[in-house]
Amino acid sequence: MKTHVWFRVLMVLIFLAPLAFLFLAPGVPVYFAGAWFWIALLVCFFLIFSMLGMGTPKTAEEPAGPRMIHEQQQPEAIKEIMTVRVATEEPSGVRVFRGRLRESATRSYEKLRSAFSDRTVPMMQEDEELGASILLVPKPVEKGTMEHPVHPWVNWLLLTLTIMTTTWAGAAHQGVNLLREPSRFAVGLPYSLALLAILGVHELGHYFVARRNGIRVTPPYFIPVPFALGTFGAFIQMRSPTENRRALFDVAVAGPLAGLVIAIPALLIGLRYSTVVPGNPAPESMFMGGTSVGSSILFALLSKLSLGGALEYGHVLRLSPLAFAGWLGLLVTALNLLPIGQLDGGHIAHALFGRRVGDTIGTVAMWSLLLLAIFVWPGLTLWAIIVFFVAGTTVPPLNDLTPLTPARRWLGYASFIILGLILAPLPHSLWPAAGIHCPYV
Repeated sequence: MKTHVWFRVLMVLIFLAPLAFLFLAPGVPVYFAGAWFWIALLVCFFLIFSMLGMGTPKTAEEPAGPRMIHEQQQPEAIKEIMTVRVATEEPSGVRVFRGRLRESATRSYEKLRSAFSDRTVPMMQEDEELGASILLVPKPVEKGTMEHPVHPWVNWLLLTLTIMTTTWAGAAHQGVNLLREPSRFAVGLPYSLALLAILGVHELGHYFVARRNGIRVTPPYFIPVPFALGTFGAFIQMRSPTENRRALFDVAVAGPLAGLVIAIPALLIGLRYSTVVPGNPAPESMFMGGTSVGSSILFALLSKLSLGGALEYGHVLRLSPLAFAGWLGLLVTALNLLPIGQLDGGHIAHALFGRRVGDTIGTVAMWSLLLLAIFVWPGLTLWAIIVFFVAGTTVPPLNDLTPLTPARRWLGYASFIILGLILAPLPHSLWPAAGIHCPYV
């Protein structure tokens, strides 16, 4: 197994090498690098995605199908809380009981946990046809599925590399090539430290809330890249299942809210050191470090709060490194709040609406993101590709039937309102009322 892991790591590095060359090699035209970048990135993610399925030994014979469990063989604890209609046992040893619960989901799960905690892991899920499904998962199966070895030195190595790549990226945004002028590394630190603080606090929000709910998780893994923004973000891995929807929701929503606590102040402070481009700037100004105030409702509100009357003379901002990191923090928060798969928004939608409705919302959101990237804003293409390959599907909690409390439901709705405020542009009709120069009205 270790051989497979190191082989995958080696192959990933090999596939990423051409991407680094295209952006680091001197004399490579930007348009040439950009075209080959997307081709190489698509091939890279396809091969990485394919390799993630390696290492699972396949048996020569097809496994036998599930067998029926007769009523006399059904555990008394199951028959006490459920009117069983169908009972089967999978070849892996997982027993599935389908029917209607005799009492509330919370009380039923408590009885299951006390009856089976020493031998198996009980799970309760929605069943479209019969009402509910109870799964009794043998502990060796659950342990082998959820737990992975953790090597702390990998976390520290990735953090160190990400500090280096984001510092390089921050300096590059200021026109400084650290490969030629390494002594000027301090130019890239404001962007690097602010962005890593936003990403780190986001993941630590997940980490501490997960630990409070008794969920085993890994420390954050940062993802360094030697081009563009210097990082693809960070993530943590869960090493034990969530107990119920409430725990799933709490862990999911904690990250975006914690990240905003750092991103919004960083943006407000950084905007004071940004430059307002007066009048009606040329279109190329938007590609030279400029950002339109009206590109986001929340960004417009924060810009007005920080810059005040200065926006009456222009709508394009050349962001300072700190403001750019804060702006990226808003973007990363919005992308994480998308209700897709294993993104934070996907977990929130699952906890709010259940697995079936949550998966439907995720499918619609995924295709909407791809269409927006193709027809509206090409800058989303990279993120759409990453989300498409890594989001996957949500992992249900052990008790997937007990609904959220009203307070959590309102917080969930508020998180999606924040998503809309970040992604939706400010309507042109509101620009004059906000005191922002608008050349389009």
